[in-house]
Amino acid sequence: MTDSSHYPATGLIRIIDPAKEPKPLTDIAPDALDDEQRAEAERKAQLRLHTRMIATGFHDPSKAERWLNAPELKHVSQDALFAGLHLAPSPDIALPALVRLIEKHPAVAERANRGKEEFGMYRLLGASQAIGDFLYRRPELIDPLFDTQVYPAESVLIRSQHPASILPETDGEFLTPIAPLDTPYRRDILTALGADPHAERPRAAAEQTGKDGYVTLRVAYRAALARIALLDVCCEDPVEMMPTIGRHLADLAAAALEGALAIARTEVAEGLGPGLAAPRRGEAVDALDLAIIGMGKCGARELNYISDVDVVYVVAPVEPAAAPTTGAEGESTPLKLTENECSTIGTELVHALTRAIMGPAPEPALWEVDANLRPEGKDGPLVRTVESYVQYYKRWAENWEFQALLKARPIAGSAQLGARYARAIDPFVWESAARDSFVESVQAMRARVTDNIPPHQVDRQIKLGPGGLRDIEFTVQLLQLVHGRTDPAVRTKSTVDSLAALTAVSYISRTDAEAFSRDYKKLRVLEHRIQLQQLRRTHLMPEKDAEQRALARSILSPERNGTLSAEQMLKAWQKIKRNVRSLHERIFFRPLLAAVSTLSRDEVVLSEQAAQDRLAALGYRDPRGAMRHIKALTTGLSRSADIQRHLMPVLLGWFARGVDADAGLLGFRIVSESLGSTSWYLRMLRDSPAAAERLSQLLSSSRLMTDLLEDASASIAWLDKVADLKPLGEEALASEISSLLARHEDAAEAMRAVRYLRRRETLRTAMGWTLGIVDIEDTCAGLAAIDECTIGAALQIALRELQAAPESTEPAEAAEPTEAAEPAEAEEIAGEKLLTRIAVIGMGRLGGAENGFGSDADVMFVHEPLDGADEDAAQEQAARIVNRTLALLKQPVKPAIRAERPLEVDADLRPEGKQGAIVRSLDSYRSYYERWAETWEFQALTRARPIAGDEALGEAFVELIDPYRYPATFTPEQVQQIRRMKARVENERMPHGADRTRQLKLGRGGLSDVEWLVQLVQLRHAHAVPGLRTTSTLKALNAAVEAGLIEAADAEILSGAWLLATKIRGGNVLRGVRQSDTLPSGRDDLEAIARWCGYPAGSARALEEDYLRQTRNARKVYERLFFEEL
Repeated sequence: MTDSSHYPATGLIRIIDPAKEPKPLTDIAPDALDDEQRAEAERKAQLRLHTRMIATGFHDPSKAERWLNAPELKHVSQDALFAGLHLAPSPDIALPALVRLIEKHPAVAERANRGKEEFGMYRLLGASQAIGDFLYRRPELIDPLFDTQVYPAESVLIRSQHPASILPETDGEFLTPIAPLDTPYRRDILTALGADPHAERPRAAAEQTGKDGYVTLRVAYRAALARIALLDVCCEDPVEMMPTIGRHLADLAAAALEGALAIARTEVAEGLGPGLAAPRRGEAVDALDLAIIGMGKCGARELNYISDVDVVYVVAPVEPAAAPTTGAEGESTPLKLTENECSTIGTELVHALTRAIMGPAPEPALWEVDANLRPEGKDGPLVRTVESYVQYYKRWAENWEFQALLKARPIAGSAQLGARYARAIDPFVWESAARDSFVESVQAMRARVTDNIPPHQVDRQIKLGPGGLRDIEFTVQLLQLVHGRTDPAVRTKSTVDSLAALTAVSYISRTDAEAFSRDYKKLRVLEHRIQLQQLRRTHLMPEKDAEQRALARSILSPERNGTLSAEQMLKAWQKIKRNVRSLHERIFFRPLLAAVSTLSRDEVVLSEQAAQDRLAALGYRDPRGAMRHIKALTTGLSRSADIQRHLMPVLLGWFARGVDADAGLLGFRIVSESLGSTSWYLRMLRDSPAAAERLSQLLSSSRLMTDLLEDASASIAWLDKVADLKPLGEEALASEISSLLARHEDAAEAMRAVRYLRRRETLRTAMGWTLGIVDIEDTCAGLAAIDECTIGAALQIALRELQAAPESTEPAEAAEPTEAAEPAEAEEIAGEKLLTRIAVIGMGRLGGAENGFGSDADVMFVHEPLDGADEDAAQEQAARIVNRTLALLKQPVKPAIRAERPLEVDADLRPEGKQGAIVRSLDSYRSYYERWAETWEFQALTRARPIAGDEALGEAFVELIDPYRYPATFTPEQVQQIRRMKARVENERMPHGADRTRQLKLGRGGLSDVEWLVQLVQLRHAHAVPGLRTTSTLKALNAAVEAGLIEAADAEILSGAWLLATKIRGGNVLRGVRQSDTLPSGRDDLEAIARWCGYPAGSARALEEDYLRQTRNARKVYERLFFEEL
């Protein structure tokens, strides 16, 4: 310690040690100093004081100096004070608390003068401002608390962490007693309330009800909490002490609930609460058993300093012999409650005990009592009988409810009833892993880890963020559920105990278990210290420097106080998060490799059945087959096998999070066997985890995707860069196609190259959408651009053929519009002089740039004879060019392109449909639309857009059709024609026996409803509203909103239904669903499609419900607008 003689007296603080020679200026009589010397002396004195304060650990010496001048400290030695404050995690907090306590209880000054001897007081006041405030409110508790001999009390605390149960049985070596109810905390709180701790159903004294009883309960609780905190912040090893602290905090919370129940019994029995008067109420309370079941961390005896206490309540009538009552004539008559009476009285008791814990009173509430984990949640009854719970769990419960029961433990109330409940629900917990929906539930549970965290808090989250406590708890609980079904040794409660149990029976390696247990305890110590400061529920790392510094000082033993900086603490925390992040893969999947490979000596070797159980629990439907794939990928001495041995545990987890784990693993084997020896592929797997994860997501999403990747292995390289997974765009595609055509003079070779490019770019677009890099609108536009360029390339090849070869002696007759030209026909049409120019007009979804995967290309062809050309000859030549174009697009290529889906071109929207000419001149179109066209054909033109061929001709065609699709007047008769046609389409084109509610295109509120409605708006109003002159459904819908033609709320409903149907349709194609225009009904297909639609794991039902709801609402809007308002 620095010699105090070098620090002059400041304010009212007295220096005990006499000053040494030479005397500082401050010891010279003030009269002997001039003003300048006096100011210099004061400046130096303040500088030395601030230096000492900083060395002691103060963050803000200027602010703290005002507290040093407080009159309460005039009898406190500065040396002793600084020696004690040096041990405080935050001297800035400890000093004001000390001054305030001396004000309330002057004897605290004597303690302050003992300096380091009173390290417990200094440590606690510097670690928790909230406890300082509590002691200020309750000064009578100061001496009993700080008289505690810390180290002997710590030993007692450790020895008493497994208190004797009032039940005879325990559950094995690693299990805490099933009902550790008879604790000192319970006895002390009940005694304070005037209740008999040894009674079967203790009641508080009448004077300890209402707010008086609440205050007594809460003061007793906080007094015990302060003592636990005192021992915690003073212990030699806070990390190893953490499980003990968690157990005592849980037991203290259980004791508080027991005390609250004692108050509730008195209030209900005597009708003291609001609306509680009822006949025979006192007898009824004695005739009811109520057990409080702790859930979550309270049930596991690993509670925080401040946390919601999750509970469920069980009631049962007391056997009549145990509940004597007095009848009307003085005779003892048994009172046996009915189930309804049990529920009524039990509910009143629960309301009363909840008020005792968290209702308004002079002493603040303790914490929130949360009963939302009960059956039916907030909508379910507060109390149930054991039989009622069993019936619910048998018939209605979902998997997450069984997983929540993993921590369930009787903590207060009737121990025997609690034990009966525990025995009844135990089988449900351990059989949950065998339920059909377990995999989806596990995936959803994993996905919820970071749900609902505000983005700016993710990096500060100790509990929910990546590498946080929830990651460890999830993994441990999952292992318990998987192996606990057949192995009772792992049916434990707390996370630390469970890690030990899983290690003891070789489900986790000892090294891994020790590392993760240590990391878990360190994270919990951080959480405890952060919460202790204000006794507020928080899991966020502080942002302020002073708070981080105090936290770093609080997590070490007193002897090491100040040896850990905030920077060092944050660096260590980041390291822990990185370690924990890999926990799931390391302890869940890595042991699977040991079942098929020779790994290090420390690795856990699972039995074949245990390994298959793990795989099945994560969604592998063929665990035995999965083990074969793992063996094939990881055995051997090759570089590929070595890299995949290291990567496989992570990949198995990624596949499990995907749509089809088995397909993912099989696909990875296929791709790896194809590319396993290539250096870039191995380098990507080793050095780019993001690319490897994307690959696993794709492979587990779609077998079609696997087939495409296997044949286009270079596409895997795109996974390393997000930019490579976005559609190229029309300009880049056109440029690449020009290069291809320049390199390939042969028509067949050129067309094969173009079609291979189409397949490649379709794969790129599918990859980008599947990985969430591209949204559905850009996906549709990208697919449309691919098809436009493909059609344009085929037209260019056909034109090049016509002009490049020698002229034939006889002109060939035009082929039938829908028939592909024979290969020999190329020679017949070659060498002719070009007589016309041709443009391709996109229609339908292609025209709207709204293509889906596998969409047909609806088109029309228009030509215009060149100057001086014979019109008939030009028409005949145009027909042959168009037919050659169609043939190039769909005739087989050699060698065949694997997994190619040739582009189906549909020209049936042309004038006269299939009976009409495959191509018409511009004048012919003008004549037809002027004289013969029907209203529905004008409607079809709302999607018409030039996509290939002669640009000037395409623009001329648009100029021609605009007056017809955007007419100045659209008559009521024409509106009726559109409505009748829509009804006819619904009736005639709907597949026989189809469920209209699940039809994506023609069904209720589906694509057709939205598109017909928008097109009717365009026909009626686009002449006056330029924004409506677009081929895009969504852009036209937005323009209608801006023009006031459709309400924004209606448009939102319509666009939501249209987008969801479009996503489902695309997912159906990639999934390989046979009926791509139908919402699947199978759970597996729905789950897969939900992922493509952006839903988290386990959302099959949510997707189905959302689609049915959105389309139902869309249909209502459609019917109102289409038939009434428009």
